[in-house]
Amino acid sequence: MFFTPIKYNEPVFRPPAEANSVIIQATLGCSWNKCAFCEMYTSKKFAARSFDALKPEIIQLAQTFPKAKKIFLADGDAFVLSSNKLLPILTEINHQFERVQRISSYALPKDILSKSEKELKALRALGLKLLYVGIETGDDELLELVNKGETFDTTVNGIQKAHDAGIDTSIMIINGLGGKKYSRQHALRSADIINRLQPKFLSTLTLSMPFGQEHFQSRFKGDFQQQTVKELFEELLLFIRHLAVKNVIYRSDHVSNNLVLKGVFARDKEQIIAHLNQAIDSTPDNIYPSASAIL
Repeated sequence: MFFTPIKYNEPVFRPPAEANSVIIQATLGCSWNKCAFCEMYTSKKFAARSFDALKPEIIQLAQTFPKAKKIFLADGDAFVLSSNKLLPILTEINHQFERVQRISSYALPKDILSKSEKELKALRALGLKLLYVGIETGDDELLELVNKGETFDTTVNGIQKAHDAGIDTSIMIINGLGGKKYSRQHALRSADIINRLQPKFLSTLTLSMPFGQEHFQSRFKGDFQQQTVKELFEELLLFIRHLAVKNVIYRSDHVSNNLVLKGVFARDKEQIIAHLNQAIDSTPDNIYPSASAIL
């Protein structure tokens, strides 16, 4: 959407895949906002918006975009809202948008776990069919070092609970999150968790340090040694080699990535590996990634 009939609290945060979706700003910022790697939400204080504030915006958006099929609930983790707060929002969306096919949101595993199976199925019945979950890594040590607030087990349990309720997930892993020291365990444990979860969508982003490495190191609770672009490719290759998934749609096309990769696992796995090997062979050993991209 390029024209909007309502005034948003800028900046608005949404996944790249939701660029053409109608955006309903159910929450502002991120309820956690403590991750060492993330600078996205520093300009906002988290707040949940009331249904009374949202209803006229939903009506106005529906009148402007009557053919809309996809709705995204912004900002950082609208799924932190209780079912009692989400259900009226979803009900109103369904009432106003006659052609809506999918409603989606960012979510934290803990927010999924806080809802009962019955509540999750009720949300799914009202069209909430996809949750974007930035799990970042499957390694418990690294999750602690970046202050993610989750573990391997809470992540698996939360996402599996969503899957059991019929809600699909799009999972994000951050290439280079642990630097050189933690690279191997990050790649292998991340592959482990993806193999356990078998999400519908998988994407890899690359660690960005928009305020510089020193700033990131002050937030990272371990010994961070930045990787070269070649080392990032090698870490990504190790991760992909250990994936054992079927029919998972994969994208590595975020602005932070140094190489665009797309495909469906397992069908395109060998082709993706070939592209990575070619990139590794052609990349000098002393090139570091740009710090300009912000996750």
